[in-house]
Amino acid sequence: QVRLVQSGGGSVQAGGSLRLSCAATGINFKIATMKWFRQAPGKEREWVANITSAGTTDYTDSVKGRFTISRLNARNTVYLQMNNLKPEDTAVYYCNTRWRQVTWWGQGTQVTVSS
Repeated sequence: QVRLVQSGGGSVQAGGSLRLSCAATGINFKIATMKWFRQAPGKEREWVANITSAGTTDYTDSVKGRFTISRLNARNTVYLQMNNLKPEDTAVYYCNTRWRQVTWWGQGTQVTVSS
């Protein structure tokens, strides 16, 4: 069974930082592409960042230069370091992967940024 278990998040003032973690089980993590998505109140879920097995990263424009996605294969864990947070980053954040033609999601983590 594939599981993505998230930790981190919370509340912070604008300009602050948070780090999200997502530990994966049930997959060959080192060859999986891992992604982060977020969903703000009243909005559709949107892609935030991804990291391939080779370590190639990509980001949505609104977080470039502020967020960093990374992975530690020895711990089967993907991270999202979020710096210079803005109120518009407030959302529930989800980690994601697609494994054997099935899409899997973490349980979601609330990030709240106050102005």
